Amino acid sequence: MKVDFHFHLEEGPYSFKWLQRTASAIANLAGSEERKHSLSWMTTQIERLQKRLSEGSFSEHWIETYMTAGQLRGIERFGIVDHLYRFDEFRNYYERYMTLDNSDLGRLQHNWLEQVRIGSIDEYLSVVQKTQKKGYPISLGVEADFFPGGEVELKKLLDQYELDYVIGSVHFIDGWGFDNPELQHLFEKRNLLDLYAQGFEHVKQAARSGIFDIIAHLDNLKVFNYRPKEADMLELYDDVAKTLKEADVASEINTGLAYRYPVKEMCPNPTFLNRLYAHGVPITLGSDSHFPDDIGTMLEEAEQLARDTGYTEIVYFENRKRIHTAL
Repeated sequence: MKVDFHFHLEEGPYSFKWLQRTASAIANLAGSEERKHSLSWMTTQIERLQKRLSEGSFSEHWIETYMTAGQLRGIERFGIVDHLYRFDEFRNYYERYMTLDNSDLGRLQHNWLEQVRIGSIDEYLSVVQKTQKKGYPISLGVEADFFPGGEVELKKLLDQYELDYVIGSVHFIDGWGFDNPELQHLFEKRNLLDLYAQGFEHVKQAARSGIFDIIAHLDNLKVFNYRPKEADMLELYDDVAKTLKEADVASEINTGLAYRYPVKEMCPNPTFLNRLYAHGVPITLGSDSHFPDDIGTMLEEAEQLARDTGYTEIVYFENRKRIHTAL
């Protein structure tokens, strides 16, 4: 079965770059048209973009656009998540653990958090549930950032909602959002091996917390190509894989970094994936798409990597239950 179990709807900051990318997605999905780049063509694109913007952040039509594009690419099972930092209900959780002080880092992250937060999680949950009722093979999830010490608060927040699955991820270390392009210079100030060891310690704590069904993109610290020597990472990989297995938590092959970020490599890298397989850690597959024309991107390569590693099945989730299916 072809599965894309990690994709998102739109996400800010809502810049002109975001507007252009949204317009491109709409145009890409429209397919080839005569007289492309003519005035009449541009008028049509503007009308389509206006329609998209008028629908708001959570639109049944926009989700169905992902479904249609994905099914045309052979995807049979979908999993949608949204980042919790977008929702008012989780504002205090993020403000408690992110660096948001008057430092350069704090001011930048404070502005970013204000730019990406859009309202209540109820709108997101409602629109996906309506899509499910239409018969689309989609599971409803969220992607929750893990902060050491925040386990009790996060679990209490998440327990209020009926979800098919929860993805745990590490995007912050010591309050620093390390995958923000505007903050990548901070890698220069860190010992990379120590940084990765700290990041993987967060991953292990997340796995042991019992909150998550999947831990996402395990080695996304490599996003901007700041990497220790691979030989120095082997013990860390093995330790993470062992912990995931003991905690009975799945992971994923995530293609997002391979097509959207400078590192141009999936998560995890082949050596790391080999250790997951050796320890018996179940995996799913995800494009980490944030626009419908990216859904399913590089999934064939991810499937082949999984097979070459030895995997014969992948997993997905319904009502917090893990389901195994042939790869």
